[in-house]
Amino acid sequence: VQLQASGGGLVQPGGSLRLSCAASGSIFTIDVMGWYRQAPGKQRELVTIKTTGGSTNYADSVKGRFTISRDNAKNTVYLQMNNLKPEDTAVYYCYATAYWGKGTLVTVSS
Repeated sequence: VQLQASGGGLVQPGGSLRLSCAASGSIFTIDVMGWYRQAPGKQRELVTIKTTGGSTNYADSVKGRFTISRDNAKNTVYLQMNNLKPEDTAVYYCYATAYWGKGTLVTVSS
């Protein structure tokens, strides 16, 4: 499975970004898709995941601000991030059932 993420960048506090991640390859093995992030000097942590059946899980720190969506037909997962905070600054990694994409940097700064 190959994962291609896009959509990172620099945004001001309170702003929004949308990340996308498209899966290709042995996609029939994919159940869970989602996002993790790793801030400088910190361990990688869960942001949110969504199963093929639609179940979701969010980190407490992003509840109410981030929304995960998934297009199973396109094997693509999205992360809509609203009301971004400086502490959201991190490299965001797409995840799909034991596979990892290359990270995309999100920087929240004025």
